[in-house]
Amino acid sequence: MKENQSFDHLAQKLSSVISHQQENYLYFGGTAYLGIPQNKAFINLYIKGIAQYGLNNGTSRGNNVQLGIYNEAESYTAKRFGAEAALITSSGYLAAQLTVKACVTQGEVRYAPNTHPALWTNGNPAVQSSFEEWSKQVVAEINASETPNWVLLTNSMNNLHPEIYDFSFIKEINASKKVTLVIDDSHGIGLLNQGNCVLQNVPNIAHIEVVVVASMAKALGLDAGVVLGSRNVIAQLKRSDEFYGASPPAAAGLYAFIHANEIYEQAFEKLQENVKIFKETLINKQDWFFAGDFPVFLALKSGIEKSLLANQILISSFPYPDRNSENLNRIVLSSWHSKADVLKLGAVL
Repeated sequence: MKENQSFDHLAQKLSSVISHQQENYLYFGGTAYLGIPQNKAFINLYIKGIAQYGLNNGTSRGNNVQLGIYNEAESYTAKRFGAEAALITSSGYLAAQLTVKACVTQGEVRYAPNTHPALWTNGNPAVQSSFEEWSKQVVAEINASETPNWVLLTNSMNNLHPEIYDFSFIKEINASKKVTLVIDDSHGIGLLNQGNCVLQNVPNIAHIEVVVVASMAKALGLDAGVVLGSRNVIAQLKRSDEFYGASPPAAAGLYAFIHANEIYEQAFEKLQENVKIFKETLINKQDWFFAGDFPVFLALKSGIEKSLLANQILISSFPYPDRNSENLNRIVLSSWHSKADVLKLGAVL
């Protein structure tokens, strides 16, 4: 390994191995949890989609000439993830922003800690508490207030310091309150809840409207965003200027997504096996922080990235929460890793 290696100007695909300056590195970073960007079967489906629909579709969803696959994909996505309806956009950020813009006018707004910037409306809300503490505080505030309508914005989990959030707290909210709960499930959709989404982890309560937004670019491997919710909410969002005027994602990707259920299932099973193997080989578990079967492992001791790099292993390592902080070092497992890859990582550690 050469000194002062830099990997920020690569000209190759990201996969389990990165070749750089005539050396190969095992790569355990990124967000391609199911390895879809390099899944040959998925790529073949994408190519079929290109043959049928072309490379892209630069017209808005309000155009008088439309491809039917967009409505088809939205119906399929809603059914797959257990929602009444779905809306698909070109990015998770757009999906989140058009949703938040519509929802924040409907009541008193409260942000959970570590909420993703895609949900922000006026800068960082900077909530200084744990999610558990926040959930207790917000329930107490809502129940004690005379304000009838509330909007809660949160992630489904913290992917940087792995923690999967518990939404059972909403059962404690007074039934006289009308609450809209907007959840960003970008790092959970297709991965957690047995490959489903956070809707399976949220109590179904009549006076609480749950809206899920997500990037589809992580576990699902698509350059697209999605909103999941009730028919009324999705119909309202589809009347927004942002949805009406924006270009949709590539139809070819949605074609692949619709026809890739078996591919996703196989990739999910492979990832679960990789996580199991790594946990079994990981010694000094007290030096790591991880949650459930989420395939991200946070190193609690500094400097691990240097010793791993010396052994041709590249992990996710960058300053957090700001540029002057120490590196946040995380190992990210993916379905594109072989058993041998995971065992080598464990052996080096």
